[in-house]
Amino acid sequence: MKIKFYLMLLLASTMLFSCAESVAEKPAPAEIAQTNDFDYQVDEFADIKVLRYQIPGWENLSLKEQKLVYYLTQAGLSGRDIIWDQNYRHNLKIREALENIYANYEGDKSTEDWKNFETYLKRVWFSNGIHHHYSMDKLKPAFSKEYFDTLLSETDTELTGEAYEVIFNNEDSKKVNLDESKGLLQGSAVNFYGENVTADDVAAFYAKKQSPNPAKPLAFGLNSKLVKENGELVEKVWKSGGMYGEAIDKIVFWLEKAKGVAENEQQAKALGLLIDYYNTGDLQTWDEYNIAWVKATEGNIDYINSFIEVYNDPLGYRGSYETIVQIKDFDMSQKMKVLEDNVQWFEDNAPLMEEHKKDSVVGVTYKTVIVAGEAGDASPSTPIGVNLPNSNWIRKAHGSKSVSLGNIINSYNNAGTTGRLEEFAHDEEEVALEKEYGQLADKLHTALHEVVGHASGQLNPGVGETKETLKSYASTLEEGRADLVGLYYLMDPKLEELGLVDDHTKVGKAAYDGYIRNGLMTQLIRLEQGADVEEAHMRNRQWVSAWVFEKGQENGVIEKVTKDGKTYFDIKDYAALRDLFGQLLKETQRIKSEGDYEAAKNLVENYGVKVDQDIHREVLKRNEQFKSAPYSGFVNPVLVPEMNEEGEITAIKVEQPVSFEEQMLDYSQKYDILPMEN
Repeated sequence: MKIKFYLMLLLASTMLFSCAESVAEKPAPAEIAQTNDFDYQVDEFADIKVLRYQIPGWENLSLKEQKLVYYLTQAGLSGRDIIWDQNYRHNLKIREALENIYANYEGDKSTEDWKNFETYLKRVWFSNGIHHHYSMDKLKPAFSKEYFDTLLSETDTELTGEAYEVIFNNEDSKKVNLDESKGLLQGSAVNFYGENVTADDVAAFYAKKQSPNPAKPLAFGLNSKLVKENGELVEKVWKSGGMYGEAIDKIVFWLEKAKGVAENEQQAKALGLLIDYYNTGDLQTWDEYNIAWVKATEGNIDYINSFIEVYNDPLGYRGSYETIVQIKDFDMSQKMKVLEDNVQWFEDNAPLMEEHKKDSVVGVTYKTVIVAGEAGDASPSTPIGVNLPNSNWIRKAHGSKSVSLGNIINSYNNAGTTGRLEEFAHDEEEVALEKEYGQLADKLHTALHEVVGHASGQLNPGVGETKETLKSYASTLEEGRADLVGLYYLMDPKLEELGLVDDHTKVGKAAYDGYIRNGLMTQLIRLEQGADVEEAHMRNRQWVSAWVFEKGQENGVIEKVTKDGKTYFDIKDYAALRDLFGQLLKETQRIKSEGDYEAAKNLVENYGVKVDQDIHREVLKRNEQFKSAPYSGFVNPVLVPEMNEEGEITAIKVEQPVSFEEQMLDYSQKYDILPMEN
């Protein structure tokens, strides 16, 4: 399974863990530098910080390449409404009403009520709907229903029925619920299943599906909504002429233009198959596209586009709409290619059972890229690393692509520090290691996680796809497994031998300190007091950290320390901790390879869900001194084409949006394609 990471802005640096000219005629540009006087921050509200990112080296691209990037970004934005509707069935109605109020209200805008309304709207924009992008909890407005009624009346805005009531009531309170006792579907507001469809219905429906070749299982359910019509389960396929057809037709329009300026034949072939998939909804074509896309490794431009990640489906079938358009970062990609070239060594030396290792890790490619545009589930909150495709059999037979989003990481790193490092680190040595080696450790962990981690290991013969065997625990188990691969190798002398680090011991120490500190303490600032851990990445960081702490505490590997009434975690034996990471990796791979659901459930539920309430209370109290928002996301640069009299593009300029609200309103005007109900 592909996995994306979200940068945790909890410390100064934290553990990371998704055209007419020929290219051959153009020399590769030199190392690309970003502008030093760039204004990275756009806005801050509630628990959100909105940043900008640059597209360094844009001027080095040919006009043909710039056109390709432009067409791909337009294709991505054309599907923006899809993620809103997927996230919740009333999101589009609510967004339209909120934006109409914002654009037309002429009353007093200096009041606390209006400011609270603005904040609520910005939070909804940021989350692509009324549920928090990370916690999955429904966003609570800080204004009253009476004030909202006044805004509706004074702006001639209509919002009635369930779409109106849900803003203020307790219904549909969780976008994605992973607590089986509440019902995985009944407790989830996400719009992937029709009313009265149960988890048992879904399991039975897909149990009857058979792939033409069992060794190459199709991704059943990836691109459809499952509903009941006249008592029968029916898939509403997301395709041209089907559900979301209006937006998909516009996506296809821009993809056709992109295909016309493709850099090479293989890239054009992949784009053609993606177009065929959108037109037909055929999952066999989806697999053919992914194989062609994996093989399209030449050229300076790449992209991610379609229904991809299944995190928002509590059952792990349906993909959220997502796009990222990328330009190769030549310098960093060359430096990191060393991991790609040595991936078999890492597989051979991993602490796994021999039967769980791959004899030949095929075609892993890793690049640092420059993001040129994002949409759907990748925006405004963006991954920093991506590994695709998700299909296990395609990854094994044809390989995968891993990318690190270099300019996104650069923006995070330049957006300012908070002081949380000094507050939560155990001692000055830990602070010094983080400041000197933290960013490098983060980059290497991302690379190892993506290139080695997600490529590593294999399923036992006859074991089904992970989403079928491990069910709601599949995503967090895969995230943790890849994290553990990275953690195990971050303190390996092989990294020095490969020239990736000057001191593998210090890099490893910084990585281990940061991971434990984050997994057991600092990520808790994202949760309200008393809440369980729900998000897959947060769960994996906690169950990895809590498991090794429990085992390490017995042998003096990690100590829980209290100083001046404050709690810290102090690693006493880094080599022994590395061994514990290896032991847990071995067990996690066994769980995946054997499809051991009960073991997965026990690992996650016992270590990854429940929070030590005393520590959580303390963390929240200690964090009160820091005003910087814990979550960050981005506005996109605006690509502005210049035309001649014949309507042909002669140049494309890069501009930055003035504000977050300006971009959101502009997107709603230009890409408001779907009806309110789908």
